Amino acid sequence: MAESTIQQQPLTGWDKPELDLSNAQWQSSSRGLGDVQIAFVEGFIAMRNSGRPESPSLIFTPAEWGAFVSGARDGEFDLT
Repeated sequence: MAESTIQQQPLTGWDKPELDLSNAQWQSSSRGLGDVQIAFVEGFIAMRNSGRPESPSLIFTPAEWGAFVSGARDGEFDLT
């Protein structure tokens, strides 16, 4: 099966810079027991899957991160 390359276009309204995460200091969640790692880079918070660090990372502004964490604590985080 031939591999294909998908060109990703920037999202409309996307106002976050292209961050270089190659030297980020990743921290494990849940005292190292979780599957998520976060890093603080240039005033943003990056989150990635620790089992697949080569996968794309989610990038949050501090306000978005606060809303995400608050919602998760309130049980509003649902991956389904």
